[in-house]
Amino acid sequence: MIKKLLIQNYALIEALELEFPSGLTIITGETGAGKSILLGALGLIMGNRADSRSLFDENKKCVVEAYFSIEKYGLASFFENNEIDYEDDLIIRRELTPAGKSRSFINDTPVNLKTLQDLSAELIDLHQQFDTSDIHDQNFQLKMVDALADNAHLLTKYRKEFREYAALKKQRDEIISMSQASQREIEFLNFQWDELDKANLQLGEEDSLEEELTRLTHAEDIKRILGATFSQLEESETSILTQLSDIAQSLSQVRRFDDVVGRLYERLVTSQIELRELSRDIENRYDAIEYDPDRLKTVQERLDMLNRLLNKHQVANVGELIKFRAQLASRLESFANRNMDIAAIEARISHLQNQLEQVAGVLNERRIAVIPSFEDKIHQRLSLLALENARLEVHCQSVEDLGPNGKDSVFFLFAANRGSRMLPIKDVASGGELSRLALVIKSLVASAIPLPTLIFDEIDAGISGDVALKMGNILRTLSNEHQVITITHSPQVAAKADTHYFVYKEEMPERTLTCVKSLDKEGRIFSIAAMLSQNPPSAFAIENAKELLGL
Repeated sequence: MIKKLLIQNYALIEALELEFPSGLTIITGETGAGKSILLGALGLIMGNRADSRSLFDENKKCVVEAYFSIEKYGLASFFENNEIDYEDDLIIRRELTPAGKSRSFINDTPVNLKTLQDLSAELIDLHQQFDTSDIHDQNFQLKMVDALADNAHLLTKYRKEFREYAALKKQRDEIISMSQASQREIEFLNFQWDELDKANLQLGEEDSLEEELTRLTHAEDIKRILGATFSQLEESETSILTQLSDIAQSLSQVRRFDDVVGRLYERLVTSQIELRELSRDIENRYDAIEYDPDRLKTVQERLDMLNRLLNKHQVANVGELIKFRAQLASRLESFANRNMDIAAIEARISHLQNQLEQVAGVLNERRIAVIPSFEDKIHQRLSLLALENARLEVHCQSVEDLGPNGKDSVFFLFAANRGSRMLPIKDVASGGELSRLALVIKSLVASAIPLPTLIFDEIDAGISGDVALKMGNILRTLSNEHQVITITHSPQVAAKADTHYFVYKEEMPERTLTCVKSLDKEGRIFSIAAMLSQNPPSAFAIENAKELLGL
């Protein structure tokens, strides 16, 4: 509920503070005194567009601040989703600068207008004559029927499962769409993977193949030179090893006479041994080298294939080709997993659909069950408000697909006069009739739904006497469970107030101000008497006012 409203520098208001207790608050005043200005300021709190032309003093900023108690509204998730600190006591502030800039705050956190509008819609139901957008809305109409059918707990369970159901259907459709769109990609990936798999890639093999190709290409030259080298070392008559043997034989004759010569001799013998080992290795390599044109062709073809794959996939070596092949395998596996996911999702969707169908059936039965009683009570209360021949029909039709509220479409048809055609409420022209219909509907569901603070602006326009008195009684009853604020010109309605504010103009030397005062018992008597007759009221009007007030 709204607890307090502060207005500074707005329209004809320089500074104003209003407190709103629970129960029924009535606002009265002379025509043009500024009652609509209060609603305009409240509209800023609700996210309406601001205009710098509405500044009282064009050199100062306008500030409208509203204080609410919201512990009963279950709004913690809204604050969490919008990253705003939650407190049971809420402050909404709207500022408008002389330059035309507007800023909005929720608990001192800056917010955009959309966030402000969404929150205020949960806090304030502002009903003005000719403004019946809520009862036009089929979602609102369904909400009313569900409230009377006490479907809240059942709907909470249903909607939780429906959200999962809808999310799974969306996920399934996305996977199917991706699979269909990716079929060519899958075929191409398979082709690439098969090609690389058949290549039987070995890490680092391109280097060993290059080395082997070079050796095979020059095999004849290598063998020829190795043979000549072996011959020079050992086989020829003047081979190096033969000459070294002769030299060693000579040195051996004198090595015992000179230690240095002895050491030289030992070194020469060591060199002979090493050269013989070298000669054996050269001979072995000579025997191993063979010119093999078939193997040369095989190696060349293998290298050509590897180079083609390297160029095709724009990688530097076979190791990167192997990594790419693994990536292809992983992607193909993900596509395969999608098919498995679809099967699992389809099974869950089918299970949820069966459960939702059952709950939707129960919701349908409960809705249909309360409609006759709802229609009867509507007709009874409309009769009290001088709409004896008005009729409201509540239709509940099943639809094919599951929705967030089940499988029902609820809509109201209305006719204000006998013999008139039943039409959707949005096609009914009379604002006064619709205002009374809205009041009756809201009064019937007040105990069944957490309606926000209800504000009615001249909902009693065009009625008087006993009808106005009955409307006042309905508003009074409605205020037993909800905070109700009503702007009225009807003394019968004003007499039902718990709190009565009077709006008046105060003429200052340089300009006119809108002021508001809270009326005490004597003030209420005088004000209601003036509404009944004139200002100042007659003695007879004062007695009538006392009677209306039960004094």
